[in-house]
Amino acid sequence: MKEREGQQRLFELDENVRDRMIVWIRRRMDEYDITIEALAESLEADANAVRAVLYRDAFGNTWDGHGDKPAWLARAIHAGQNIDHFRC
Repeated sequence: MKEREGQQRLFELDENVRDRMIVWIRRRMDEYDITIEALAESLEADANAVRAVLYRDAFGNTWDGHGDKPAWLARAIHAGQNIDHFRC
């Protein structure tokens, strides 16, 4: 029972922090004249941005260095190849 009360209190604290953060963000948006539409466009542009290729093999496989290592690179490293060999 006591553990449940503690969890509820943490949830309430997190919710309070979230609410305060939303107020802060909205004030900054007003201060810098940022609209919801502009914010959405910016987030979409970031999601669609093409990252530079950091690693490439002889077969044309590429990786930008973000996320999980691709299978082709993991196999090469496991076989003893140095990752720097694939750096562009």
